Amino acid sequence: MIKQLLYIGMFFVSIFCANAQIDKIVGRWKTVDEKTGEVRAIVYIYKATDGLYYGKIEKMLKYPDAVCTKCEGKDKDKPLVGMIIIRAMKVEDDKLTSGYLLDPESGKKYYGSISYDAQTGKLKLRGSVDKFGVLGRTQYWLRYEDK
Repeated sequence: MIKQLLYIGMFFVSIFCANAQIDKIVGRWKTVDEKTGEVRAIVYIYKATDGLYYGKIEKMLKYPDAVCTKCEGKDKDKPLVGMIIIRAMKVEDDKLTSGYLLDPESGKKYYGSISYDAQTGKLKLRGSVDKFGVLGRTQYWLRYEDK
């Protein structure tokens, strides 16, 4: 009986820890140009009513009127502000996966994984052309604090 209670307790602790990490992912983030270190945009990551996670560009800092000229389909030539660039991510362990990330600069979609790095306080986004995350690249975003 004690062993069963211990397993149940460990189960609830693991669920709580995973949700705590996901709660740290939700919010506003500054995207950073990997080459220049310049902050480019503010992206809001949120949980939608369908239970999945999405992210949309709230503000472009350098080019506020930019459009996605290289995007395809319904995003073609649409303004970047308001564009959803993180789509249909679901919680797996302590990260978001199984959705995709849109790179508005290239117009390409990538399989995505998003996690929170507790040591640095940064958001880690991994976009890849394969579902396993082997062929791709990683970006780090910074928490955006309203002033």
